Amino acid sequence: MSAPVPAAESEPPPKRIIKFRELAPLEDGGLFSHEKFWRDHQPWLKDQGYMLRRRYHPDWIPSWQGTKRDPYDCEDGLRYKRLQIMDALRISDGTVVMLKLIKRSVHPYEVEIAQMFSIEPSASDPHNHCVPIYEVLESPMNSDAAFLVMPYLRNYNDPRFDTVGEGVGCIMQLLEGVRFLHEQHVAHRDIMNLNFMMDPTPIISETTHPHIRHRSYDIRRKVKVSTRTRHPVKYYIIDFGISRKYPEDCVSPREDPIWGGIKTVPEFQDSDEPRDPFPTDIYYVGYLLWEDFVEKSKNFEFLRPLVEDMMQTDPAKRPTIDEAIERFNMLRNSLSTWKLRSRVVHKKDFSLVGFFRALRHTYRMAEYILTRKPAIPTVT
Repeated sequence: MSAPVPAAESEPPPKRIIKFRELAPLEDGGLFSHEKFWRDHQPWLKDQGYMLRRRYHPDWIPSWQGTKRDPYDCEDGLRYKRLQIMDALRISDGTVVMLKLIKRSVHPYEVEIAQMFSIEPSASDPHNHCVPIYEVLESPMNSDAAFLVMPYLRNYNDPRFDTVGEGVGCIMQLLEGVRFLHEQHVAHRDIMNLNFMMDPTPIISETTHPHIRHRSYDIRRKVKVSTRTRHPVKYYIIDFGISRKYPEDCVSPREDPIWGGIKTVPEFQDSDEPRDPFPTDIYYVGYLLWEDFVEKSKNFEFLRPLVEDMMQTDPAKRPTIDEAIERFNMLRNSLSTWKLRSRVVHKKDFSLVGFFRALRHTYRMAEYILTRKPAIPTVT
């Protein structure tokens, strides 16, 4: 992917794009304390081949300083609220990547587990849906810090699914990815919607800004977004901070409960007893499907029996990932082409907006049929 077009060749940025609650004092460099970590690493990261946005350059002067411009209307006025992640431009080819800070003392296994899936034969396995790790960088300033260099991904459901078939294709990849993990004797232990993402490259006209997903990386242009049916995408499981890998002969491992993003795990509620993490992974997947599909849209009501079994209170009664996939495939095969091509309607959609969405969808569906686009998008 080519580098972003210089601002001089682009239209002016929109007004009032995004807001945060506060700005760091300019007399203190204009950065918050967690941002200074990245500023201090910027020269070294540049030497490694990765360019941070100008906000994090040591000689940065805010573009709004001495003007009447609103900082929130400026690209260098946009910031991350968390220390752990940062976007960067790979200098060699202009590709935008993500850097994730790992503190080894806090997550001692993350680098090893995340990296193992980017080494052959796993790297080229079509069933592998673990986020690729391009490179691991060791901080020269902090022996406890390492950086994972990863693709620039997007929330898996942004944009929303156009058809039921697109949602079905997404779920297929999620289940396939979890099975791959479990076959490698790895329990993720924190599967949730924030840790399941997609590579948006096929459906966007250019790389978007991390804080403004409808604008280009330099915020100067509006980014055009296509559908997954026209251009199938691949989904990825991320964040192996609390994951664990077990020996091949360890049939039913035990781990002390550890809270991930989902706080409703039944076996963690009233006991600190060590548990098998693999059935807990099944609960997590079921919860994601329940929260983002079954409860959000009546189109996915067919998933309810499977999801309820995956979320059973007794971990021993939950299906294994192989059993879940077998049942899902039966459900998928029972859906008609008309059902798969039908428009996804959210329960909270407004009827007037829905009318115009339905109209646009009718034209798209005709296009899909005429061009013989599969009802379930599949990455080849």
